[in-house]
Amino acid sequence: MTTVDPAPPPPMRLRELVFGAACAAAVRAAARLGVADALGDTPMTVEDLAAEVKTEPRTLRRLLRALSCQGVFTEQPDGAFAHTEMSRLLREDDPHSLRYIALWCTEPWTWDVWPKLDEAVRSGRNVFEDVYEREFFSYLNEEAPESAHVFNRAMTTSSRQSAEDVAELLDLRGAASVADIGGGQGHVLASLLEKHPALHGTLLDLPAVVGNADPRLREGGSLAPRVRIQPGDCREDVPVQADVYVIKNILEWDDDSTRRLLANVRKAARPGARVVVIENLVDDTPSMRFTTAMDLLLLLNVGGAKHTRQSMVERLTDAGLVIGEIRPVNAYLHAFECTVPA
Repeated sequence: MTTVDPAPPPPMRLRELVFGAACAAAVRAAARLGVADALGDTPMTVEDLAAEVKTEPRTLRRLLRALSCQGVFTEQPDGAFAHTEMSRLLREDDPHSLRYIALWCTEPWTWDVWPKLDEAVRSGRNVFEDVYEREFFSYLNEEAPESAHVFNRAMTTSSRQSAEDVAELLDLRGAASVADIGGGQGHVLASLLEKHPALHGTLLDLPAVVGNADPRLREGGSLAPRVRIQPGDCREDVPVQADVYVIKNILEWDDDSTRRLLANVRKAARPGARVVVIENLVDDTPSMRFTTAMDLLLLLNVGGAKHTRQSMVERLTDAGLVIGEIRPVNAYLHAFECTVPA
C-alpha cells in the first residue's frame, strides 16, 4: 500500500525537488494514457486498468505508486487503486478538469527550455527563440499543431473555470455595456451577460481567436443579440466604447505591449468608465508555488512575467487610471478595480 509521505526533513525535501521532473512526467503520462478516465468509482486492479489503457501491468503499477505518493490516486490495502480528489481532476469529463492544463505545462517544448532557465535569468529574455529559432506562438501554430491544440484547450478550460468566479465578483448593476479586451473565446463575457440580462457586450481579440468564440456569443447563440464580436489586436487599437472594460490575464507580456494595451483602453474609454484588470500575482496570494512557476515559464517562452501587486499598481497608475479596490477573485486571481479620470 502506498501512502503520502509526511513533511520530510530538508535533505530529503531537496532530493524530492530535484526529481520534480519525474512527478510532472508521471502526471503527463497518466493524462496521456487516460488512466483517470478508465478508473471509475470502484477501485480497480492494476491488471484490469492496464487492459483498459493498453499498458504493461508491472510498469503501470510503478507509475501509479509514484503518483499515489503525491496524492494523485491511492493504493488500497489489497493493491487495487482508487481515485482521489486530485486524480479525478485528470478526467476529461470532470467539470473542474485540469487534464489539458497538466498536458500544457508538460508539453515537449517545456523539457527543452527548462534546463536553460539560468540563461534566461542571466539575460532577462526568453530562451525559446534560441532553441527553436522562431517566436513562440509562430512555432506552436506552424510547427506544433498538437501542442497548439493542447494550449487552446488548456486556455479554454482555465477561462471557463474562472469565468463564473469573475461574474460572481463583479457588480455590473447600472452598467449598460461591457467590453472583454483580449477576451479569447469570450467565456467571461458570456458569464457576465448571463448574469445581467440588460447588459450588452463586445468581445475583442485576434480574428483567428474570435472566429472560434463561445457558441452562446456567435450568430444563433442565446446571447448573440446582445453581443458585438470585434476582431482586432488590442495592442494596436481598442475601437470599443463601453461602461466597463475587463482585461483578464493578458498583461503578462513584455512591458511595451502592456503599456500599449492600457494606453489604447485609456484612449477609447469615456471619463468615469470602469477598467477591471484581473491577473495572477506572484505575491499576496495563497497559490504562490503555482504562480511563481508560471512566472518562470513565461520568462522562458515569451520573456513575459506575472505581476506583483506593486508592479501591477505601477503599470495601471502609469496608464493614467485611478485604482480603487483590489480584491481576490479566487485562490489564484486578483481583480484591480480602476476608473478613467475626467
